Amino acid sequence: MADTVLYEVSDGLATITLNRPEAMNALNVATKVALREAVESAAGDAAVRAVLLTAAGDRAFCVGQDLKEHIGLLAQDREAGSGQTMSTVREHYNPIVRALAGAAKPVVAAVNGVAAGAGFGFALAADYRIVADTAAFNTSFAGVALTADSGISWTLPRVIGPGRAADLLLFPRSISAQEAYELGIANRLVPGGELRAEAEKVARALAEGPTVAYAALKESVGFGLTHSLEETLEKEDELQTRAGSSEDHAIAVQAFVNKEKPKYLGR
Repeated sequence: MADTVLYEVSDGLATITLNRPEAMNALNVATKVALREAVESAAGDAAVRAVLLTAAGDRAFCVGQDLKEHIGLLAQDREAGSGQTMSTVREHYNPIVRALAGAAKPVVAAVNGVAAGAGFGFALAADYRIVADTAAFNTSFAGVALTADSGISWTLPRVIGPGRAADLLLFPRSISAQEAYELGIANRLVPGGELRAEAEKVARALAEGPTVAYAALKESVGFGLTHSLEETLEKEDELQTRAGSSEDHAIAVQAFVNKEKPKYLGR
């Protein structure tokens, strides 16, 4: 894994850190490959019970595609008569978003600075966003004559509504942390200096929680967004049966009866 993405697992928490602060954590090819590998590793590791996605530095979470590299790749495409550069959506962005959104465990994004383009999309693919009061968001795509990717055409309308999403996609602008909180993009707003500590506190609490129940909640909400009430009721029945047969549920009930704090196993 490239040093542009750091990956660490500790006590059930996988911390993934974008590590190109000098480039505002822009996504060059090496970084995209490393991020895809890290996210897929965290999603597929049974020992990981929660994921924290964050970034180095205090200016940017991720400003999306590295346009300096992108210009050179487009020139190579023109010379070769190919469209290989834009295959990055299929090869990198889509797998990253699928792993974040589809992980059977909670994913927390700690947004320390600017989140633009795919960086915004990755933050939206997380289940919970803790945002520094100095951060900002920008869809960016139309500003460079591109359409949406990184799942943002699916996630953004579901978070803020289709009308507001259309406005932000058609007329890209910087959204302050406060506005992001008011729109529902940020779940929690904290002073910049407290972001990492608060994000780790939240992510570790989730890593110590009932993982099977969290996975079922995540699946249930995603299912309900695209299915009827009747279909969702059936899905809730299926998922509740799964959660109810977990060791964590038995532990929780016994702890409740004994007036103790449950110590979950994540299974």
